[in-house]
Amino acid sequence: MADKGNEDARTAHVRKWLIELPRSAKRVVLVLSDFLLLTAVLWTAMSVRYQTFYVPDDWLTAALFFLGPAITIGTFGSFGLYRLVTRFIGYRGMLRIFLCAALSMLIWAMAVFMLGQHGIPRTVILVYGVLGALAVSASRQIAGLFLQSIGITIPKLPIDMNRKLVLIYGAGQMGVELLSALRRRVYDREPVGFIDDEPSMWGQYVGGLKVYRPEKVGFFIERRDIKEVLLAIPESQRGMRRQIVQKLENYPVVVKIVPAIDEIASGKVGITDVRPLEVEDLLGREPVPPDAQLLTRVIRDKSILVTGAGGSVGSELVRQILEQSPERLVLMDISEPALYEIELEIRETIAANPGQYEDTELVAVLGSVLDERLVRHTISSYDIQTIYHAAAYKHVPIVEQNIVAGISNNTFGCAVMADAARDLGVERFVLISTDKAVRPTNVMGATKRLAELVLQAHAMDEDVNTVFTMVRFGNVLDSSGSVVRRFRQQIKQGGPLTVTHPDVIRYFMSIREAAELVIQAGSMATGGEVFVLDMGDPVKIDDLARLMIRLAGLDPRSSENPGGDIEIVYTGLRPGEKLYEELLLGANTTGTEHPRIMRSGEPWLPSNELWHELDGLKEAMKTRDLDAIRAVLMRTVEGYQPGPVLPPEADQDGEEKAWPPLSRMLH
Repeated sequence: MADKGNEDARTAHVRKWLIELPRSAKRVVLVLSDFLLLTAVLWTAMSVRYQTFYVPDDWLTAALFFLGPAITIGTFGSFGLYRLVTRFIGYRGMLRIFLCAALSMLIWAMAVFMLGQHGIPRTVILVYGVLGALAVSASRQIAGLFLQSIGITIPKLPIDMNRKLVLIYGAGQMGVELLSALRRRVYDREPVGFIDDEPSMWGQYVGGLKVYRPEKVGFFIERRDIKEVLLAIPESQRGMRRQIVQKLENYPVVVKIVPAIDEIASGKVGITDVRPLEVEDLLGREPVPPDAQLLTRVIRDKSILVTGAGGSVGSELVRQILEQSPERLVLMDISEPALYEIELEIRETIAANPGQYEDTELVAVLGSVLDERLVRHTISSYDIQTIYHAAAYKHVPIVEQNIVAGISNNTFGCAVMADAARDLGVERFVLISTDKAVRPTNVMGATKRLAELVLQAHAMDEDVNTVFTMVRFGNVLDSSGSVVRRFRQQIKQGGPLTVTHPDVIRYFMSIREAAELVIQAGSMATGGEVFVLDMGDPVKIDDLARLMIRLAGLDPRSSENPGGDIEIVYTGLRPGEKLYEELLLGANTTGTEHPRIMRSGEPWLPSNELWHELDGLKEAMKTRDLDAIRAVLMRTVEGYQPGPVLPPEADQDGEEKAWPPLSRMLH
């Protein structure tokens, strides 16, 4: 077994060395090997013809002898044979070898006859041309078999030109596999070339198609009337995707993307199931591999409760928690349709993977987090050890118009859950918070900050055994209230796209990444911390709207472009809405063992003071005294100031600095 492992390691080393060998070095190796091979073929032909060990009689004969292979090598080079990638040479490359061999044979024959033949028989010239072509072709086939034996695959690429012409952006392994799949079966697309950012690939031929530099894409698109570009760039290189989309933005082409590798590997889709490029493919960042230990630490073989399990973040938490093999997974939600959907999805997942999930018990609980009896019964009956509290009203305008309901659910619902968790010995309680809780201008943000204060107060008590912690982040892409989802629907309806303010900005993160980071942050908690997720660069919503219009193959309508397809209308900031969002209250922030999770030590209220304020808030809510409610929020929530807030980029002279445009962020 050890010998087998050493052999595999050596094979992997050879494979890596061959792939990473500079293109110029590979060409030198090919030229030298071809010259030696052709010389050997010619010497064999001469020896057979003269039935003796052939040795040239004089220097002119020797010169004519070596001139043959030299002319063939020169012909190969002139016709681009050495620009073909050996492992992707295809039958077109083989045909080119025979044509070049035939041409070089004619050129050499003319040179020999013009110089008086000098011991080079005509039959030898003909035999050399045929055998030389066969030998070089065989060498390429042998090289292909060798590369295949060490794990470098060689696709076979039949051709059908009766299809829509497309370009493939990315001449790497994914691009080659896409080309092979498109040619192997009947599709409506015919790739006619590659575009690649790697200079060493420019001018090369991969699978019979030339690789062009990005600067040539406009000329190539116009000359061949290309209407579609297929993006064969892995999901792990989202930064490169952004740069490519920016390069293609001004060309009249539709950009489509190859599915992610994990989707292809799972069998859900094939590599040819290209889809339209979505804004999520650009705004998301290159994923950081999760820490497996952090993912499993407080989940594996434990009983887990997720509140708000049918929501956008809650449902993604449920999916990822299931992957970590909990003993029991309890889903709680007040919405029957949402709870039904996530329970059905998880049951189907368990049924489809019995060997992986058969030991996980799934329970669905319909009810409100404000129902104290239900909450306590659920925690005690199912022996809950870890709670992820995602239940909340999160839409700013709705909560602003329904203050009492928002406070009841977001603040007192969290308080009910926290009290029960502490009394019943739950090991860990993780609150899903929001960037709107930082110096909020709206009731929704204030209620979430109050919920954070409740957990902080519990965590600071000396006799507490439950670890209470909070994870704060911004908007998640394509959630139920996402601006991305709204823009997509408005584009389908033909517009207009409604933007509240031309300068409004937001942070975005994919739902999967947010849930993954929430689980890892909760595992690192010791009690009372506010974990803040690195959201990357903020995005200007106006730029986001224009980008989504262009990704749909349309043009934004404006005074400069009155003939555009879709108009953008500015509706004004909604009640309680900020132009910008923050993630931190103070500067007391430290890193953690995860590069995208920060730990923030933030101000908190002593429990006796906080409980007194919450009692007053309850009384004000009973009489719906909105002024008294706002007064309590302003006393307890640091920085709470109802109304819109201008961005902090205004300098001391009042001159506003521009937010970074989306095109810059796409770099």
